[in-house]
Amino acid sequence: MSVDTQKGRPDAAAPAAHPAIELKGISKAFGPVQANKDIAIRVMPGTIHGIIGENGAGKSTLMSILYGFYKADAGEIFIAGQKTAIPDSQAAIAAGIGMVFQHFKLVENFTVLENVVLGAEDGARLTPSLSKARKLLTELAAEYELHVDPDALIQDLGVGMQQRVEILKALYRQADILILDEPTGVLTPAEADHLFRILEGLRREGKTIILITHKLREIMEVTDTVSVMRRGEMTATVKTAETSPEELAELMVGRKVLLQVDKAPAKPREMVLNVENLKVVGEKGVERVKGISLSVKAGEILGIAGVAGNGQSELLEVLGGIRNGTGRITLNGEEIDLTGQNSDARTRRARGIAHVPEDRHRQGLILDFHAWENVGFGYHHDAKYNSGWLMDNEALRRDTEAKIKKFDVRPPNAWQTAKNFSGGNQQKIVIARELEQNPDLLLVGQPTRGVDIGAIEFIHQQIVALRDAGKAVLLVSVELDEIMSLSDRIAVMFDGKIMGERLPAETSERELGLLMAGITDTTRDVPVEEIEANLARKDGATP
Repeated sequence: MSVDTQKGRPDAAAPAAHPAIELKGISKAFGPVQANKDIAIRVMPGTIHGIIGENGAGKSTLMSILYGFYKADAGEIFIAGQKTAIPDSQAAIAAGIGMVFQHFKLVENFTVLENVVLGAEDGARLTPSLSKARKLLTELAAEYELHVDPDALIQDLGVGMQQRVEILKALYRQADILILDEPTGVLTPAEADHLFRILEGLRREGKTIILITHKLREIMEVTDTVSVMRRGEMTATVKTAETSPEELAELMVGRKVLLQVDKAPAKPREMVLNVENLKVVGEKGVERVKGISLSVKAGEILGIAGVAGNGQSELLEVLGGIRNGTGRITLNGEEIDLTGQNSDARTRRARGIAHVPEDRHRQGLILDFHAWENVGFGYHHDAKYNSGWLMDNEALRRDTEAKIKKFDVRPPNAWQTAKNFSGGNQQKIVIARELEQNPDLLLVGQPTRGVDIGAIEFIHQQIVALRDAGKAVLLVSVELDEIMSLSDRIAVMFDGKIMGERLPAETSERELGLLMAGITDTTRDVPVEEIEANLARKDGATP
């Protein structure tokens, strides 16, 4: 195998007897929807091969066919040159294919060791299988930096460690080909870097890796080759060293895409939101927000960074009137009721707070209702939508059609049910409903979660336009790229507390990542094991 001496990687163009994987003419339809159409792809052994594409491009369907979850309507699969039938996941495992899913498939109250052998036991007696797995895990840990305590319960591990267990499960089953689906979505930057070191180690040992991700920076950093899918078809396969994020984005969307948020410096004015000593107790009596204080001025975006589950959701819900809290909150100098009869979401909206929730399916839309009905939710009491005692549905439909046109919702059909729009267009409906209310304060959670790269560009532009119109924006996102490019100030949350506040121009992803892990001494070289241990702590104490 020849080596690119600049990157220290195998040259993806080096001659090999056969591709590790070759798909020919793969097609798959779900009713009238053609998810994959005549797909052809070759993945060379000992390489990291990226697959990117917008939502609905067919990436997950293609990988599900390769892993045996779906059966292709047409086409052939070749593994190491041999035509291979993969009717189910057991056949995929037998063919040397392992898959690490975005949502881990682990039994929480089992140990690492028990999860590794689950479904791959050598016989009726479990002891020999556990002994074999313990020995192999020790060897794999030394070889690939996959250090995990084999006797630890999954529920006591952070997500970075749980991901290692998923990789160990695949390697224990002798996988030579690993498929990873959005592997960094729940990791801090330091954990993501450590994962990439693990993948490099696997590649050096001859493993073949398929990486599905929407993060172009990761594609550029770790892959040898990248394939682009659009509308169920494979549009291009290029060497990573010979392309750019801009070119890949254009191949994905079919037009040029602005990857960096184009915005002028903020011009903050008067205080809009002031939060003092806010505390929130969760359903199980656990304190989820622990006395935080923050402020947002008119004409600025305050970004809240943090790993999911550290109190950001509860913060948004209290501010939006979805749940109660204690402390003091003022909006435009007037105090907001946190526990009484005026603490609900309707009262918040009347005070000038708009809320784009983190989960559009659970809190933002009713999927079986039409687009025009969803646009009215929360604002159906407004005079412009009412005529006497009755709602003026025609006025609401006209308003929806105007919003659909302005926000480029596709298809432009106010009568289509929400569930039949793509994720990006569903999000545009929610964004349009909230931003067009001309709020004093916009609360926006995960604005581009599960959204196509073209829609991301549009949504970012709308948020910046609201800021430039003199409104205050509180942004919560787990995407550090999004936080860094959109925010005028950044506050980092960990374990329900604000760990620090930074200006984007004066910080780095490394520093923010350490704060996200609860480590305030960002000047020292922190091992990833300490970061993961911090994230897994249950006592709530910060270092």
